[in-house]
Amino acid sequence: CSLQAGLAVLLKAERLFHSSYHSQAVHIRPICRVSYWFAQLPCAACLFVQDASCLAMSWELRQTLTVVFDFFSSGQGKKDWSLFKMFSRTLTDTCPLASQSKVYVDISPKTKEKELLEVSPPPTSVHEAVVQGDKKTYAVYDLLSPSLFNTSRSLNVQLKWKRPQDSSEMPIPTLHAQRYVAGYGLQTGEICTLIYNTHPYRAFPVILLETVPWYLRLYVHTLTIITKGKENKPS
Repeated sequence: CSLQAGLAVLLKAERLFHSSYHSQAVHIRPICRVSYWFAQLPCAACLFVQDASCLAMSWELRQTLTVVFDFFSSGQGKKDWSLFKMFSRTLTDTCPLASQSKVYVDISPKTKEKELLEVSPPPTSVHEAVVQGDKKTYAVYDLLSPSLFNTSRSLNVQLKWKRPQDSSEMPIPTLHAQRYVAGYGLQTGEICTLIYNTHPYRAFPVILLETVPWYLRLYVHTLTIITKGKENKPS
């Protein structure tokens, strides 16, 4: 469908590349389609089969796009947002080739007051999940649902705060990081990355991908990782 229908309609280049952060990724992995041990079972069971028993192999392609918009700073402290405000476009139709096409909006209460957020139009369903030990609530908009585009030919999901919060500070996520460049030149230049885990007792696996600026030359033998004040040598 390219940019004619579906979620890709929102991918307007000038809006995405002028955001606070954007990242594109492509994931490719082999999946066993048929094996002589589990030939009658769905492919989910074939994932655990050794390569020797696999008769037919398929390749799974997964593409992801992560974008961060900072409307709190640019919008004079207002946290309200909408699809049109972020992408300058709305969703008009679903892609006929898509087997599923959904929009998830995090409406989890940040405080004990659960009626603080208001999302419109009403979602087609509500989904609950546990993410990093915290219970999350998501408003789900199913683009394949016939009732979604009955009232209007465009879907502009909006989230509004019913009243201003007492504090203007944004909630700190469980996992967050800070990164900065210090010094100058090849002798004193350095990259510092600080990763924080604010969970009271749980540890999480972290995969760190560093993009080194072109003007810094990275020497692996000087790499140091310090955890809780002690040096942690990577494998």
